[in-house]
Amino acid sequence: MSPREFDTLLEAYERDGFIGLQTFVDAGWVARLNTAMHRLIDESRSAEPGDPRFDPEPDHSSEAPRLRRINSPVDLDPTFADFALDGPATDLAVELLGPDVRFHHSKLNIKWSDGGEEVKWHQDIQFWPHTDFSPLTIGIYLEAVDGEMGPMGIVPGSHRGELFDLRDDDGRWSGAIRDGDLHRADTDAAVYITGPAGTTTAHNCCAVHGSAPNRSPRMRPLLLQSYSRADSYPLLGVGTNGKVGQSAHTLVRGSAPERLTIEGRTMPAAPDWYKGAYTSIFAHQQADNR
Repeated sequence: MSPREFDTLLEAYERDGFIGLQTFVDAGWVARLNTAMHRLIDESRSAEPGDPRFDPEPDHSSEAPRLRRINSPVDLDPTFADFALDGPATDLAVELLGPDVRFHHSKLNIKWSDGGEEVKWHQDIQFWPHTDFSPLTIGIYLEAVDGEMGPMGIVPGSHRGELFDLRDDDGRWSGAIRDGDLHRADTDAAVYITGPAGTTTAHNCCAVHGSAPNRSPRMRPLLLQSYSRADSYPLLGVGTNGKVGQSAHTLVRGSAPERLTIEGRTMPAAPDWYKGAYTSIFAHQQADNR
């Protein structure tokens, strides 16, 4: 893709809050990702109930596996890691976010054939809040997807609109926009992304999106990986930020910032000790005196 094409893509993403590309991921990558997915599906046949790798449908069995999701595939197979941490998905994240990018999490929503469950209208940022609203999710259809299969629908421009309460009328977390609020979300205007295997989506964390059940005899696997700018930080203690896998917070391109901005105030930032060793303030302050 030429620089001019990427400029047009970025323009569309910033205007609409999402993009869809039918030719971004080639057949070789799709084949590798499918092979890795089917290996994990086979492993789910013998998985114990509650295995954190898998989110099965109620009638999942060893003879007839039916998965809703494979959790954090980037931590389960090197093919997913190559793709998300230093592959085409990373390349697209850089084009949309800039040169310094962090990986946040991955998941593989399979939406099994003949009734694979809907994903109700929602926004992502309420699930995993960050210090800004730059995070995005890049999705890859691993099979060809048509309108019968429950393709992802995204409401254009909704990333600049209301951030909805994802609790039900009784105040319980439901993960979905309340039925009574859907008219404000303008879901009738949603654009549904279909296309051949390898079709790629990217949507901002504030974009309203969802998908219908899969009524077809074919499953609809959608590999999703989320990224943020390197100076956008997940807020721990809220949502799923503490449950997003071993690769969370990995700097996948560029360099870590030495400054960050919160509520309009910019300050120097400490090094990232998320996965490294930290001793104490004493060791650092006295280091020059030894």
